[in-house]
Amino acid sequence: MTSTGTSTDTSTGIRLHAPAPGWSIDADVVVVGSGVAGLTAALRCEAEGLRTVVVTKARLDDGSTRWAQGGIAAALGDGDTPEQHLADTLVAGAGLCDEDAVRILVTEGPDAVRRLIATGAHFDESPEGRLELTREGGHHRRRIAHAGGDATGAEISRALVEAAHARGVRTIENALVLDLLTDADGRTAGVTLHVMGEGQHDGVGAVLAPAVVLATGGMGQVFSATTNPSVSTGDGVALALRAGAEVSDLEFVQFHPTVLFLGPDAEGQQPLVSEAVRGEGAHLVDADGVRFMTGQHELAELAPRDIVAKAIMRRMQEQDAEHMFLDARHFGAAMWEHRFPTILAACRTHGIDPVHQPIPIAPAAHYASGGVRTDAQGRTTVPGLYACGEVACTGVHGANRLASNSLLEGLVYAERIAADIAVCRATNGLHARVPQPLPHPEVPEHPLLAPEARFAIQRIMTDGAGVLRSAASLERAADQLQRLHRDARDSLTENGKTAEPGVDTWEATNLLCVARVLVAAARLREETRGCHWREDHAERDDTAWRRHIVVRLNPDRTLAVRTTDTADFPPTRQQRPSQEQ
Repeated sequence: MTSTGTSTDTSTGIRLHAPAPGWSIDADVVVVGSGVAGLTAALRCEAEGLRTVVVTKARLDDGSTRWAQGGIAAALGDGDTPEQHLADTLVAGAGLCDEDAVRILVTEGPDAVRRLIATGAHFDESPEGRLELTREGGHHRRRIAHAGGDATGAEISRALVEAAHARGVRTIENALVLDLLTDADGRTAGVTLHVMGEGQHDGVGAVLAPAVVLATGGMGQVFSATTNPSVSTGDGVALALRAGAEVSDLEFVQFHPTVLFLGPDAEGQQPLVSEAVRGEGAHLVDADGVRFMTGQHELAELAPRDIVAKAIMRRMQEQDAEHMFLDARHFGAAMWEHRFPTILAACRTHGIDPVHQPIPIAPAAHYASGGVRTDAQGRTTVPGLYACGEVACTGVHGANRLASNSLLEGLVYAERIAADIAVCRATNGLHARVPQPLPHPEVPEHPLLAPEARFAIQRIMTDGAGVLRSAASLERAADQLQRLHRDARDSLTENGKTAEPGVDTWEATNLLCVARVLVAAARLREETRGCHWREDHAERDDTAWRRHIVVRLNPDRTLAVRTTDTADFPPTRQQRPSQEQ
């Protein structure tokens, strides 16, 4: 069925079933998330004189940023240029990058990294005091700055958290954000949130603010095995969908090629073996010690991640094996201990000593290239709602993120968001008003899933929408997800019952929301491109599919799906006809 019209009203009226807020605080900006994107946005907003509140799901340093091992990419080395960085990013993105967005990233990136260093982040340096740069997959030059050998994210997180404390940025920790508040005109008015016992407030409350910045990270927990921490349950994407925002490119989930294999039944967060290990010369081999990336790509083990992940999966299928190996025994003990101490410790914890034996590895869900659709200033299709970092889809990553571009994207676009909020406040007062949110609905609009549904969703997604996909597997996944959705809806409609509100049920409900969108987009895209691999459509099809899939949530909780006309995004304020599923 096709709907028509160009209304700018994006509201759905859908909220999670939750108690009405029992307390509230006022702010100019509320930033949701405390990774590199969230804390950079908060620090820049605070510097502009905006009353800023950071809401984070665990502690300030518990997000995905601190798990980043490899580093941050920018044209900082001798002979490197933003144009070369641009070229590598466009190749990795497999024809779906927005070139203007990438150009912003690579030209503003070097100075953004220098400002991060000025904030207090310490990157590894040579004896001469120059930045030590390494290579990762898809990069033709050494342009990855790293810290602590393989603890870059932890160092960036430390520096930003210390800066936030030093500048007195107000924070609410251990708080799960529930829904966006809007006013009678459909503009952002803040968020509702639930503080989980250890924060400054108890229970459900609200932060009232005319600008909200989503920096909630990814949704890796939608799969059984992921490199993402347990808090990465797609909360930001689900919140944005309920608020009426558009999301794009959710079918492009990057599976990191080299994740420590802990067994076929391993679930939850898995240890990452950074691409930088291959950047320093490690080899991918099978059980016989045969290198299988040689001849597959000009960069061999340093090909873009989608190519490496597919090659690993093919070799596993050919040999009926559960995993492949990463061989870096030639590094020697001294290099392992100096350059990759975190990975060395993780491997040894699980009984593997990479100094003396190859590391068993297999692909696992790692990074969402898609997310909440934004423009170059981080603005979404909902007025006053911004997004940056992994939760956002700026157009930078296209169909496959280039290694170590994620931290840079968080930096660059967070700074642009803060600048836009400051300009809006100064020029037209939009962000100086006192928000007046619509009242909390008396009847719950969105049924909740029982906590155990989380594991059902993860199994469905791993089996049907993992590294290898097909029409049959995706149809099966869609049917199973729809059954979960329908059962929860019918229970509420027929019996007035839904699962008890709480963190576990809200997270499960968010996971189902993003899983449905991911599968809908993956079913529609009948080609193989980047990290979207369709066994039944093995070739890339630029004629039909060099475009983006954009999804919105309708008020009846069905999905409105459309495609863009080109690989570039239309303006975020523009609404177009949609095809409903």
